[in-house]
Amino acid sequence: MIWSLAAFAAGFLIDLVAGDPHGFPHPVILMGKLIDALRGAFLRALPKTAAGERAAGVFIWIITAAVSAALPLIILMICMRINPWLRFAVESFMCWQIIAVKSLKDESMKVYSALSSGDVEGARYNVSMIVGRDTDRLDEAGIARAAVETVAENTSDGAVAPMFFLMLGGAPLGFFYKAANTMDSMLGYTDPPFKNIGMFSAKADDVLNFIPARISAVLMLAAGAILGLDVKGGARIFLRDRYNHKSPNSAQTESVCAGLLGIRLAGDAWYHGVLHEKPFIGDAKRDVESEDIRRACRILYVTAAISFLVFAAIKLIIIL
Repeated sequence: MIWSLAAFAAGFLIDLVAGDPHGFPHPVILMGKLIDALRGAFLRALPKTAAGERAAGVFIWIITAAVSAALPLIILMICMRINPWLRFAVESFMCWQIIAVKSLKDESMKVYSALSSGDVEGARYNVSMIVGRDTDRLDEAGIARAAVETVAENTSDGAVAPMFFLMLGGAPLGFFYKAANTMDSMLGYTDPPFKNIGMFSAKADDVLNFIPARISAVLMLAAGAILGLDVKGGARIFLRDRYNHKSPNSAQTESVCAGLLGIRLAGDAWYHGVLHEKPFIGDAKRDVESEDIRRACRILYVTAAISFLVFAAIKLIIIL
């Protein structure tokens, strides 16, 4: 386990420095191709009914999750037999690919930069790369709000939760989580054609993120204290609005972020041409502005740093 802890630390530091270089082969791309291939195969093989689509979703999830965990486990076992340092290097690379702190910051800051320069169309395009909603109807405030919500939600999904699973089971369990999260992103919609086939992926993602999302909320409050933000407001909005979302987890961190910044997030949004009525999160003490994207990224980074220190300490205690 000491090699796994060292790889966890190395992967986290590499992510903070390098992020996800564009054009670099990423395991999530391979996961996506596997999900697409399985989706096509099972939809052809199973009955064209709601029950058949739901069964396809279960099979896709089981196979993708199993392959995503088993393959890195086998690779690491082989590397360990050859040389522990090889195993350390390979698992460090894996951990780097599992954690997504810098890439989340970089992609959201593209939105910030475009808004700051007055390029609304560019900002609208950039935010479309990181959110699932339709962005063609968003004004400047809506674009900034969408970016802040994404940073807040993915502080858990892209930073804290992956590190939580890396603490528990190293890279294999980290990739297991990454696969589940990817399936939810690709299939977990409530609108056709994903309504049935994505049901299991969405529910499984809710289960896997239940504990990490709540840990993330608490650690975000700690980050807010370090950054000198409105921690009392963050705690108040968290207690009041943490379930103002169809997902039991997304509003956990979004509510803290909204309270820390004194803004209102969420509300109605369009997905695949369908309007979804959603409750608000937070109080509109002021209008959302592009600078809130930068503020949310600061919260992300401090939360990620606290998470790493906490999880690494727990892993070290387990080892000792």
